[in-house]
Amino acid sequence: MESVNPVRKFEIPYRLNRFFGRVALFGAVIAVVSPAIFVFFWMLSLSLKNEIDNIAYPPVFIPAPPTLDNYIKIFSESNYVLYAYNSVIVSGMATLIALLVGVPAGYGIAKGKAQGLGMLIMVARITPGLSYLIPLFMLFRALQISGTLLALTISHLVITIPMVVWVMISFFEDMHPELEEAALTDGCNVWQAFYRVAMPIARPGIAVAAILAFIQSWNNFLFGVVIAGRTTRTLPVAVFNAMTFEQLSWGPVAAAALVVTLPSLLLTIFVQRDIVTGLAAGSVKG
Repeated sequence: MESVNPVRKFEIPYRLNRFFGRVALFGAVIAVVSPAIFVFFWMLSLSLKNEIDNIAYPPVFIPAPPTLDNYIKIFSESNYVLYAYNSVIVSGMATLIALLVGVPAGYGIAKGKAQGLGMLIMVARITPGLSYLIPLFMLFRALQISGTLLALTISHLVITIPMVVWVMISFFEDMHPELEEAALTDGCNVWQAFYRVAMPIARPGIAVAAILAFIQSWNNFLFGVVIAGRTTRTLPVAVFNAMTFEQLSWGPVAAAALVVTLPSLLLTIFVQRDIVTGLAAGSVKG
């Protein structure tokens, strides 16, 4: 009588469960991201059609033929090149300053085990930006820098510094203290141990913090619409102005929105592996 291998007996149900599990996971991911994907492609369709097709009923989803007139229009009739330059300067400087301040601050909070200070940083991170708007606006007017890129950069630090500090706290808390103790034993001071030991190990966390801070600053609208001047507007504010004065011109509005979205989207796509690696490294305790 032929014996039944218990491993083969459970092999088929295991494979079936694994297959259906993957199908369920794939279906759940599609269900979650499909609305965002549909909105993105609908916006892309609007930007590649003329106004007659954009207001047609039933809607025309696939443009025939597609046109780049909307993109040409926003760059030729508006100062979108200047607005893009302003966005790059403000977001880049806000991210750089946040790294210079936030990385050492996160290290100090993590190694000093200052959980209360860490929670204070979290409160600052989740506080609505509107709470900072009026004090900052009055401060900039008193300093006579209202409407400048400097004022806009300083206001974005409210977003970027708490983001960097909170991300870096988790990375430095995961670091083995023996590494720094060995550096101190070899004659390094605290800053040398931080620069030569802690920072190289925390590079994935620094990359994640920089990417998230840059995206948050790039997409910020609230500070730009109040603090920025006519020549210091950023791209999100420019899109808002286009929607205000050209409510029926959906093609240029969609093209402008894509111009704002594209840098963040491309940055996320190209560095998604670094983001996942950095977040995973920060979540492993050891």
